[in-house]
Amino acid sequence: MKSWLGKKLINHQLEALRAGDPKPSLRLDSRKIEMLFPGDSSWGGLIKGKKAHKAWLERLCAAGLQLFADEVIVKGTPWNTTICIRGTDHLDDDAGNRVYENRYVIWGKLRWGKLRRYEVYEDTVKTLALDRWMDETRHPASAGALSSARRRRRERRQAA
Repeated sequence: MKSWLGKKLINHQLEALRAGDPKPSLRLDSRKIEMLFPGDSSWGGLIKGKKAHKAWLERLCAAGLQLFADEVIVKGTPWNTTICIRGTDHLDDDAGNRVYENRYVIWGKLRWGKLRRYEVYEDTVKTLALDRWMDETRHPASAGALSSARRRRRERRQAA
């Protein structure tokens, strides 16, 4: 029963992310959320706190990545819940060509319905290839474009 409900909730969140809205996912975050995304890509690292997690999810939405859950398993007590999600993600370019496709597993821990920590595992070689494609095509959500936007905001704050 928990896994069935969990899949309904996750599918709702992923549908919103595919449409560019991270709010349903952010509502589940605890204040001290931590996300670990192993690897050397621009997507990787340890993300700590709601603000940083929000920025990461907003980039995911801006990139246009499409995430789907194949299976969701939920177990445990309300104060110590484990969730595992296995799924796929992909990105198509403006012409409809598939430029990225990957499989993922997410392992997470919730406490009283709030996501405390989760880890995302996928083929990091494919994620690096996505970074290269985004940089080559000057995609607005590429790491280079984000760095430039941050630099411009910092310069505007310093000039004020």
